[in-house]
Amino acid sequence: MQYLIIFAAILPAFALVIYVYLRDKYEREPLSQVLKAVGYGVISAGIAYVLEVIIGGMGITGQAATWVGALWNAFVGAAIPEEAAKLLMLWLLLRHNPHFDERFDGIVYACCVGMGFAGTENILYLLGNIDSWQMVAVPRATFAVPGPSFFAVAMGYFYSQISFRDLPAHKQSRIFIVPVLLHGCYDGLLMMAEVSPILGGALVLIFYVFCFQMFKYGRRRIREQAEQSNPDNIKFF
Repeated sequence: MQYLIIFAAILPAFALVIYVYLRDKYEREPLSQVLKAVGYGVISAGIAYVLEVIIGGMGITGQAATWVGALWNAFVGAAIPEEAAKLLMLWLLLRHNPHFDERFDGIVYACCVGMGFAGTENILYLLGNIDSWQMVAVPRATFAVPGPSFFAVAMGYFYSQISFRDLPAHKQSRIFIVPVLLHGCYDGLLMMAEVSPILGGALVLIFYVFCFQMFKYGRRRIREQAEQSNPDNIKFF
C-alpha cells in the first residue's frame, strides 16, 4: 500500500518534469543531471523544513486568526524559507555546471529542483493522511504539485536572465521576489479561506483564477525561453 501511495505522490511531479524536459528544442540535458537536480530538490525540502521549524519555534509564525496572520504565515512561514532553500540548491547545482549552456536550461533545472521538493512534500502529505490518501492525492495532483512548478519556472527564467546578462543589476532580485510573491499569494489565498469560512468560497474562486493566470505566465515564460535558446549561446559564469 505504501508503495502505491508513494507512486501516486511522485507521479504528478514526474509528469511535469517530463513536460518541461521535452520542451527543450535544442540540446536536452543529460538524464544524470536531471536526476541530480531532482535530488537537490529533495534536499531543499529538508532545508526548508528546518528553517520553518526554527521560524515557528521562535514564535515568528503561529496559529492565524485573521487574514493578516494568514498572509504572514503564507509568506514568512512558507514562501520565503521554501523558495530560499530551492534557490540555494539551484545555485549550488548550476554555479559550475558545464551543461547549463542555454537559456532554457535554467527553467529545466529549476523545475527539476522544484518538483523534487514538491514530490517529497506530496509523499509526506499522503503518508500523513494514509486512511484517506486517495481523497488527498487528487486535489494535490491538481494544484499542490503544479503550483510549485510555476514558482520554479519563474525562478529558472530569472536565473537564466541573470546568467546570460539579459537582466540589469537593479532587477536581479526578481529571481527570489517573483517566486516568493507567487508562492505567498498561492498559499495565502487558501489560508485566508480557512480563517474566513464566510468568504471562503469567494477566496477559493480567486485562488482558481490566480492559478489560471499563473499557468498562463508559466507557459509564456517557457515558450519565450524555448524560442530564445540556442546551442551557440555563451554562458558568462
